[in-house]
Amino acid sequence: MNLGSTAPAAVSTSLLEDFSLEMTGKDVAKLEEAATAIPQGTRINVTFLGNEDLTMRLAAARAVKRLGFVPVPHISARRLGSQRQFENFLAGLRSDGTCDNVFVVGGDPNRPEGPYDDSLSLIRTGLLQRYGVHHVGISGYPEGHPAIPGGVLWSALSLKDSELTEQGLSGGITTQFAFDVDPVLAWIEAVRERGITLPVRIGVPGPAGVRRLMSYAARFGVGTGTSVAKKYGLSITGLMGTAGPDRFLRALADGYAPGRHGEVKVHFYTFGGLRATSEWVTGFRKEALA
Repeated sequence: MNLGSTAPAAVSTSLLEDFSLEMTGKDVAKLEEAATAIPQGTRINVTFLGNEDLTMRLAAARAVKRLGFVPVPHISARRLGSQRQFENFLAGLRSDGTCDNVFVVGGDPNRPEGPYDDSLSLIRTGLLQRYGVHHVGISGYPEGHPAIPGGVLWSALSLKDSELTEQGLSGGITTQFAFDVDPVLAWIEAVRERGITLPVRIGVPGPAGVRRLMSYAARFGVGTGTSVAKKYGLSITGLMGTAGPDRFLRALADGYAPGRHGEVKVHFYTFGGLRATSEWVTGFRKEALA
């Protein structure tokens, strides 16, 4: 299938089918407000932040399910203080019927707060499937990670892929957001060359203020050079403006080749809000199909 001649329609009919969103534990009211703009069955990741607690995280996952979406609770390895805390969270998810899908990540703390150094250590415990998890999401970093060498990232990705297979768990990769399609697609090709066939969800920033986007990019080591900003449509001198991923998604449709890149979907980081992102996606798809 050659998408180059049909963009952006190809984005809405293939890459934007089954897109996913992200929210925090504090965003339940915002999710309720945006619910009518989000397709039923949409996967919604619930982050695992340091300023949230067990009750808030479980309540957010329940709200996602109640509103007709698929909850994907995050589990941050280095934020877990003990195995008991890990199991309490998993037990709560199982009790609420929100444990089928989780996303495991190392987390921000420089030093682990408990026994888990990284997301691989969570998978290796065997606790995920013991508590009813069937699908495990893991992270991908097309432009690298500001605190982790590239070789370590590749090794960890391969080990996590192997561990999921060994344990009979399905999985998928969600990437850090980016403003330039080219390194993302090149990274996916490198993933496939390593024999990793997991589906990939490309991280895309939803429409948001330029200042906010630049701030998040600096925090996560995302490239924002002059040429990249121009390709994406960011005005570095106009920080009070807003920007959406229109150009990024059209470039993605032009460059995506299923034979080289495998199964690829889109994951939206909702920096500008759940409703704004969801309404933007609806508008973009309508435009593409017009």
